Amino acid sequence: MSLFNNKYRIESARLRNWDYGAEALYFVTICTLNKHHFFGQINDGLMTLNALGQIAEQEWFKTPSIRPDMNIQLEAFVVMPNHIHGIIHIGQNQYNSPDVILDGKLDGKHPVSTTIHTPTSNQFITQSKNLSAILRGYKSAVTRQARQTIPEFGWQERFHDHINRTTESFERIQDYIINNPKEWREDKFY
Repeated sequence: MSLFNNKYRIESARLRNWDYGAEALYFVTICTLNKHHFFGQINDGLMTLNALGQIAEQEWFKTPSIRPDMNIQLEAFVVMPNHIHGIIHIGQNQYNSPDVILDGKLDGKHPVSTTIHTPTSNQFITQSKNLSAILRGYKSAVTRQARQTIPEFGWQERFHDHINRTTESFERIQDYIINNPKEWREDKFY
């Protein structure tokens, strides 16, 4: 950790020099505040969603229709008792950086990129058409509905992400998401 204004701060977990609005497959994990079990429970390897878990699931699937201009496709997804996992494909759109180069396709459908672009200058760009904006909107929608009946509901401030760059990575993560309820152990979920 480094200091800012004589206070420790957590370094960004985001990949340096990567445009998070770029066309790519992003694996994301979002945890509830203090990892509290707000969304339901695992019974015999199956996730049983409560009312808030159903809201979390419904809001996730609304994402492409809320942001049609970003050409979003949703891949594997699961709501767990205290977190969600999902793969979001941000497709080619008018907001993608022109200097991000896709090196190919995973299976003729999904983009693969090993090329990280380097910004030409350190300029402020809009934060409205990228992964963070998508997840900020999702978390806000779930929170707004949750707090009508569960005032203490909240999310952890950050989220975990991984940019899928190979077919093997995509398939491994997709299997992990699908099988997550069967493999559930409360002490380990990344």
